[in-house]
Amino acid sequence: MGINMEIVKIGLLGVAGVMLALQFKSNRPEYGLYMGVVICLVVFTFSLNGLRALLAGVKELEKYLSNSGEYLGFVLKAVGITYVCEFCASICKDAGYGAVAGQIEIFGKLSVLLMGIPVLTAVIGNINEIGG
Repeated sequence: MGINMEIVKIGLLGVAGVMLALQFKSNRPEYGLYMGVVICLVVFTFSLNGLRALLAGVKELEKYLSNSGEYLGFVLKAVGITYVCEFCASICKDAGYGAVAGQIEIFGKLSVLLMGIPVLTAVIGNINEIGG
């Protein structure tokens, strides 16, 4: 029940903040942008609590998965990279800099891809050991 109320609070906060920012958008567009950034930061702080719960769940999973803590670390880093890049790209899009946002998204995708190469190499190595 607690997480559902948090989702409702965040949803209402977001909608109310956007409605308020829209009031400033025609006369003072920079204020609307600033309000959007502040709303994003407030939502981000709320999501940190969810991140703490996720990390606790991952630590619990590590008990059951031997030698895979490294892989779970990669997954968490990938989630972090995608979240940060999406956050920054959204702010750039709101400011009207879609090209910059697109480059941030591409950089995030390439970062996740490059980070996954050691995992892929290890998986292929394990498959070769089993098969050969």
